[in-house]
Amino acid sequence: MQPLVLSHMSIVNSLGAGLEKTLEALRERSTGLAPCRFESVDLDIHVGEVSGLDNVTLRRDLSEFDCRNNRLAQMALEQDGFEKAVGSARQLYGADRIGLFLGTSTSGILQSELAYRRRDPDTGALPEDFLYSGTQNIFSLAAFVRRYLYLEGPAMVISSACSTTSKVFGNAARMIAAGLCDAAVVGGADSFCLTTLYGFHSLNLLSREPCRPFDPDRDGISIGEGAGFAMLEKSRDPDDTDSVMLLGVGESCDAYHLSTPHPEGLGARLSMERALSSAGLGPEAIDYINLHGTATRTNDAAEDRAIVGLFGDATPCSSTKGWTGHTLGASGITEAIISTLCIRHGLVPGSLHTRRVDPALRSRYMLDNQSAVINRVMSNSFGFGGNNCSIVLGRLR
Repeated sequence: MQPLVLSHMSIVNSLGAGLEKTLEALRERSTGLAPCRFESVDLDIHVGEVSGLDNVTLRRDLSEFDCRNNRLAQMALEQDGFEKAVGSARQLYGADRIGLFLGTSTSGILQSELAYRRRDPDTGALPEDFLYSGTQNIFSLAAFVRRYLYLEGPAMVISSACSTTSKVFGNAARMIAAGLCDAAVVGGADSFCLTTLYGFHSLNLLSREPCRPFDPDRDGISIGEGAGFAMLEKSRDPDDTDSVMLLGVGESCDAYHLSTPHPEGLGARLSMERALSSAGLGPEAIDYINLHGTATRTNDAAEDRAIVGLFGDATPCSSTKGWTGHTLGASGITEAIISTLCIRHGLVPGSLHTRRVDPALRSRYMLDNQSAVINRVMSNSFGFGGNNCSIVLGRLR
């Protein structure tokens, strides 16, 4: 594929708002995970909640989209000069030539949950101020962001569980290659709701402690919420060797089990192989792998087998979910941005909360942060139903 420059980025998660907050937390090894205090949830778990969302007010002309998920998206759009950067791109390309490719797993379902609490006791009717189309509807996120950024190009929302906001990179690259847009805004948001928290609890997938990826005593995920956006553009400098670019995208589907990956990691390996092929690179070209690394027993074991089978046991890898939690549909963009920060700042992040590496796992899993020259990173996102996506980010040098 033709490399695309990640010219601008923005991010919000439990570590704080903006790139600097995330980078600072990575360097200082400070977590965003804390005991759950969200809404009426009565679960003994740790989560990565974004503070201040209840105080965010949507722009007046966008009030029909008011829900936690869109407030989270707006919070991210306001960071790191992203809104201004999109404005400059509109002037350069035209509003109808910038595509919008976003992802979310549950959109604004919390708004529906809150509305059900206020049903008419006699008729069961939902309150008149509940607007499904602007809140719970999956396309709500794209409709909101499109109007917020004054864009008029192609727009779509992907919902493929935890691979959601990695897959948007592939959709954007294909649309640009097809000539349907000249640039693209990619990313998405996933926010807390009762359905998600109690749903994962019913599957016995939530840990009482902060998650411990690749630890022999790992016992489940810590759910987080977050949002992030990136601008993808063709490079206008043929000699550009310093910009971080999207170099390759690989996708696959196990179709092995609804919530469990293939035990040998066959679908995960296939997505990584396709990402390398898309980038025209061999495994030896990757300096660091940002793992999906959920801290569940089966997922970590399957990903480890896939990594060792393709890369051997020398390439540094780790999961950053001990910082942010598993942001589900937003994990792809969150970890793509973290991977970009690793390239820009020469950082291999270790693993928070993991006390020791499971001796049954054979990849080179990093516990402590290290400084290193990082030119290319592979970032993995593997979702329910075997929806897998791997992306390669890096410099052309």
